[in-house]
Amino acid sequence: MQLFYAPDFSPPEHCLSEEESKHCIRVLRLGEGDCIHITDGRGDLFCCRIVRADPKCCKVVAESAEREFEKLPCRLTMAVAPTKNAERFEWFLEKATEVGVAEIVPLETARSERRTFKPERAEKVITAAMKQSLKAYRPRLHPLTPFETFVAEPFAGRRLIAHCGAALTPAGKGYLPSVLRAGEDVQILIGPEGDFSPEETALALRRGFAEITLGPQRLRTETAAVAATVMVSVVNHTERHDY
Repeated sequence: MQLFYAPDFSPPEHCLSEEESKHCIRVLRLGEGDCIHITDGRGDLFCCRIVRADPKCCKVVAESAEREFEKLPCRLTMAVAPTKNAERFEWFLEKATEVGVAEIVPLETARSERRTFKPERAEKVITAAMKQSLKAYRPRLHPLTPFETFVAEPFAGRRLIAHCGAALTPAGKGYLPSVLRAGEDVQILIGPEGDFSPEETALALRRGFAEITLGPQRLRTETAAVAATVMVSVVNHTERHDY
């Protein structure tokens, strides 16, 4: 299946963007009469036929549509401090999109080593990963958000913070797969290389977050973020497995 992204898709007829048109006609060498699939990134998957093979404005006609294609069983929000090495954070964006995530929030924390975040490149990484993994839901990427601002925002689901320090609550840290409930919306906080500050962890706990562990291993920020995403996916797994 050749999947293209068109956030403004409006059936039955549509012209792909110049970038997508060029990839379709010049790179893949598709032509009139060939079938492609298009997603709007909001769960709609359209089976289309090319009616004008123009590398600047490839025109297609939708022949069928599938709504909520492979809808995620829960809304997962990963709030992660960007790494000093931008490529490591991009790796997380790619893998989280492949596994399945609804929202990604770059966090600015007290110990952040990167305090600027340029979304243009990150958006392209997410789009490419969505297309390559044949998904119809595109994760929403938020702007860089201060830690205090994010934890103060209301959220109806489970709120969890992973940190490396000693537990601050009598219940202690719960192992992530053990505290999750299938189908429940969840937010997970992952800190920078130097971890969250004690003050940030305490603030999150006051705001309704529960403290968790991802296991005994010491993980890099991007590894911890991907591991948490995979754990949520496993808990919410379905009978379908495509590896």
